[in-house]
Amino acid sequence: MRDRVAVVGAGSWGTAVAALVGASHPVSLWVRSPELAASISRSRENATYLPGIRLPEGLTATSSMEEALAGAGVVFMAVPSHGFRSVLHELRPFSAGLDAIVSLSKGIETGTNLRMSEVVAQVVPDIPAGVLTGPNLAREVAEGQPAASVVALPDEALARQVQGLLHTRTFRVYMGTDVVGCEIAGATKNVMAIAAGICDGLGFGENTRAVLITRGLAELGRLGIALGGRVLTFGGLAGVGDMVATCASPKSRNRTVGFELGRGRSLDEIVNGMQMVAEGVKSAGPVVGLARSHGVEMPIAEQVDAIVDGRCSPREALLALMDRPSRPEWDEAPRREAPP
Repeated sequence: MRDRVAVVGAGSWGTAVAALVGASHPVSLWVRSPELAASISRSRENATYLPGIRLPEGLTATSSMEEALAGAGVVFMAVPSHGFRSVLHELRPFSAGLDAIVSLSKGIETGTNLRMSEVVAQVVPDIPAGVLTGPNLAREVAEGQPAASVVALPDEALARQVQGLLHTRTFRVYMGTDVVGCEIAGATKNVMAIAAGICDGLGFGENTRAVLITRGLAELGRLGIALGGRVLTFGGLAGVGDMVATCASPKSRNRTVGFELGRGRSLDEIVNGMQMVAEGVKSAGPVVGLARSHGVEMPIAEQVDAIVDGRCSPREALLALMDRPSRPEWDEAPRREAPP
């Protein structure tokens, strides 16, 4: 594997990952804006998305995709799900020689209901695709606070190599091969974080949040297993770890969206006032679509989808969830009959 790494996308998480890798390996950070690329090169700081974090000298910022990928062995794709495919098409002419493309996006593509590794398989089919995921609030990681994540790729040896690129004294990286489970966990927990934020915005307390996280994790696991994910994945960093961080932290963009919805603000007003993308907004519909096509029951996700689609209010959604028939906690059927 080539030592050089490329990170495509210079939002807060892409910049944080580039800084992690750049501490010990040469790394190129692709920035769409030439002005921002020049600013990063000049000041050694991404003042737009990660202000106050000094970037390592081994990091090179560029707005040229060809330059960013030159000599790279691994590409980390830090692009939101709605723009992931189009940026991959920009990347494809320069992809010869790549060993792996690793998604940093926690979303599902609207319209196709595809995971990001599946999008990679369509656009650049000869390159192994995986995911880096876990409870990773970008600023905390960039500041060197103790954190951990998991990198999943289909090939274990390749996963170990990518693990070595990322592992530091403050950022512990585990590895695995359950790409499906890790991607479904990452996308679904963002939808659940919106629900958790709504509960907080409505003024409910710790009991409500604990119930939401627990039942949300049950939904996440049902969908992931139905799609071929492994049970243990959902009890690990990609599942419960990321759920806890994203559903509870005021730094979480998805929880913030939910909180403001619970307070009565409109989705358009909230999203237009945000600099970065809350993936759960766009992934709610695709997650519900995946669940229905596989006969999986996801009542919380369905209500979040209804809220962001304007079909019901947060209070109406809560009442719909609380009015569901009582049932055993563990004897429930994980699947319902899929539509013909």
